[in-house]
Parts: sequence; structure tokens; C-alpha cells
Amino acid sequence: MQLDPTAFVADPELIAVLEKKAAPVDCTTERVLFMQGDPPVGLYILLNGAARLTMDSREGKPIVSVRVPEGSLLGLPGLLGNQPYTLTATAESGAEVGFIPRDELTDLMQSEPMMALKMLAVLAAEVRSARRAIA
Repeated sequence: MQLDPTAFVADPELIAVLEKKAAPVDCTTERVLFMQGDPPVGLYILLNGAARLTMDSREGKPIVSVRVPEGSLLGLPGLLGNQPYTLTATAESGAEVGFIPRDELTDLMQSEPMMALKMLAVLAAEVRSARRAIA
């Protein structure tokens, strides 16, 4: 299954707002940000560099692997749906990644509804990409 890597990329205005709220994540070497099946704890923003999103079947066989570009939001479906992450996200060595905890992201969405709508647009793009890949 091949997902569109641009489906994870957010509007530059949203990235600028999120970057101000995000704590840096050390990615001097390759780093797993979250694992498929883990409970969602926050949102990761790929500010520079690249990351890989992967999904394994129940039998442990890889079924999805996509390299996403900077500007990607990682973990959004799990976070908004309050469900375990459905993918594993791994930042490549040297990537610049920011992290916003769930509570802070919820506060941002409530205080700035336009940013919430921009996040929903990314979520909708992810859904469209997944549906195209299935078809």
C-alpha cells in the first residue's frame, strides 16, 4: 500500500504556530518517535529533514512504508481520535522535530479554532491518501 507523503504536510501558517509551542526532540541519530499500538501522548512536527512512517500487519509483516517530508504532522489521527497510533514514526538522523503534548494541543485547538481547522485539513488529506491506496 503506497500512501501519498504530501498528505501529512500542514499549512505553513499552522507549522509556524505549532513550532512556537513545540519542545525540541533530539534526533542526532535516527529516533523512533512513537510505535504502532502505543497510546497517543502528543503531536510531532517534522520541522526539517525527513521521517518514515511504517505499519505492520498483525502477523508482523510490513504493509506500509512512506518517507514524509518536512512540514509533516505525525500522530494526528491517534491524537484526535484518542486511539493508539496506527503507524510507527521514525525520524531520520539529523531531522528537526518538535513535540506538543496532548493537553497543550487541545488548549491550542480551543483557543485558535482556525488552527484546529487546518489540522483537520491534514487529517482529511491522510484519509483521502489511505482510501486511494486501498483502491
